[in-house]
Amino acid sequence: MLEGILTGFNTAIMPTNLWMVFLGCFVGTFIGMLPGLGPISAIALMIPITYGLEPASGIILMAGVYYGAIFGASTSSILINAPGCSATVVTAFDGYPLASQGFAGKALAIAAYSSFTGGTIAAIFLLVAAPALAKVSLSFQSADYFALMVLGLSAVAAFSGRGQVVKAMLMTVFGLMLSTVGTDRATGVERFTFGSIDLLDGISFLLLAMATFALAEALMAVLKGEHRETDDTDMSKLGSMKLSKEEVKEIAPTVGRSSVLGFLIGVLPGAGGTIAAFLAYGVDRNLAKAKDKLKFGSGSLRGLAAPESANNAASSGSFVPLLTLGIPGSGTTAIMLGALISYGIQPGPRLFVDNPEVFWSVIISMYIGNIVLLILNLPLIPYISRLLIIPRPILIPMILLFSITGVYLVSFNSMDIIIMAGVCLLAIVLRLLTFPMAPLLLGFILGGMMEDNLRRALLINDDSLSFLWERPITLTIMIITVLVLIAPLFQATLKRIFKIEKDGTGLPID
Repeated sequence: MLEGILTGFNTAIMPTNLWMVFLGCFVGTFIGMLPGLGPISAIALMIPITYGLEPASGIILMAGVYYGAIFGASTSSILINAPGCSATVVTAFDGYPLASQGFAGKALAIAAYSSFTGGTIAAIFLLVAAPALAKVSLSFQSADYFALMVLGLSAVAAFSGRGQVVKAMLMTVFGLMLSTVGTDRATGVERFTFGSIDLLDGISFLLLAMATFALAEALMAVLKGEHRETDDTDMSKLGSMKLSKEEVKEIAPTVGRSSVLGFLIGVLPGAGGTIAAFLAYGVDRNLAKAKDKLKFGSGSLRGLAAPESANNAASSGSFVPLLTLGIPGSGTTAIMLGALISYGIQPGPRLFVDNPEVFWSVIISMYIGNIVLLILNLPLIPYISRLLIIPRPILIPMILLFSITGVYLVSFNSMDIIIMAGVCLLAIVLRLLTFPMAPLLLGFILGGMMEDNLRRALLINDDSLSFLWERPITLTIMIITVLVLIAPLFQATLKRIFKIEKDGTGLPID
C-alpha cells in the first residue's frame, strides 16, 4: 500500500498532472456556477480533451472538474437562489437568505472553507480506508438501501418551519408522487404519462429544482415589487468575508460531522452528494438547540456549512465504489467509468494492483485539488459577490435565461420548458400558501431509489416485509429512523411538562 501511495504521489506531482488539477478545478468551478449545467455537463465537455492524455492525467483532469463543479455550484445557489446542480440545492436554503441579509461575502467564505474541509477529510479517509470501505459498500443490500432512503425522508421536519410539519409531509408525498411519473423501469408500463411521449422518461430533477427555486424566486421578486435600481448604499450588502472566533466555533463541529457523514453516504453506490447534503442538513438541525433551530432556513451558518461539507465529502467518497468495485455511484462517475474503460483500464478490486499510478494519483490529486480550489476561490469572492449589485431588472431576466437554457440543454426538448413553467406557477401558489419547497425535492429525489430497492427487497423475500428486521444493518437504520421521528414529539412533551411544573398550572409531578 505504501509503495502504491508513493507511486501515486510521484505521478500526481508531475508538472503535467499538476496543470491538469489546476485546469480541471478552474473549468469546473466556472461551469458549476452556471445554473443547470453541473458536474455531468462539465465532465462531458472535457471528454474530447482527455483522449490525447495519459490515463492518469485524463482521470485527474475529470476528477478536478468534478469537485470543482460541486465547489462552484454553491455560488449561484447562494447569490441568486439558482442551484448549479442538485447537490447544492440545500446550500440555497440558508446561503441565499444570508446573501439577502448583506452577508454574501461571509456566506461564500463559509461555503469555501466547508467545502475545503469536507473534501480534505474525505481525501484522507479515501487514502487510508478505500479497500476496506469497498467491502462495507458491498455488504449493503436492497433492504439496507430502502431503510437508508426512509431515514432520509425522516429528515423532512428539518425543512419545515414551526408548526408546518404536516405541510412538509404533504409536500414530501407530492414529491414521491411526481417521482412515479414515466415508464416503470421494471415492467416497462407507462405511469401517469397521459399518453404524452414527453413524459415517458419522467420529470427531470433539474427541471423541478430550477422551477421551484430559481424561476419561482425570480417571479416572486417581481410579484413583491423588488424591481428598483440598485443604488450606492447596496454596495455595503456584499459584506465581509471574515469569520469571528465565535462563528468558527459554531460551525466547526458541524463541518466535522457533516464531512464524515457525507463521505460515508458517498461511499454507497447510488447515494451521492444530493442525499448526503439533505441528510447532513437534517441531522444538524435535529441536533441544534431550540433557539438555533429557528435560524435554519433563514440564514443559519450551520445550515450552510453542513450541506457544503457533506456534498464535497460525498463527491470524494463516490470514487470508492468507482475505483474499487467498478460501480458508478452517480451519473457523473458513470461518465468517468466510461472514460476509464476507453483507456483500457478496468476499475475494480485489482485496479490498485494493476494500475496503482492511476488509483493512488487520483486520490492524492483530490487533496491537491482542494488546496487549489481554496486558493482559486477565496480571492475571487469579492468579485463574484458583485453579482448582487446587478439591478433587478437585469438580474431577473438573466436568472430566467440561465434556468430555461440549462434545462433545455439537458434534453433539447421544448416540452420541458412548458412543464417547467407549469411547475413554477404551481410552486408560486404553494409558496404563497406557505408550503415549503424542500420536502418536495427530497421526496422526488428519494422516490425512484426507494421504489427500486423496495421492489428488489420484496422479490428476494417473497413479498414479505420481514426484510425490515431480518438483517442487522436494516434493523439498525430503521431503529434510528424511529428515534429521529419520535425525538421532536418527546422534546415537545418534556417542554410542556416542565412548563406546567414551572407555572404551577398542572398537577404536581412525581
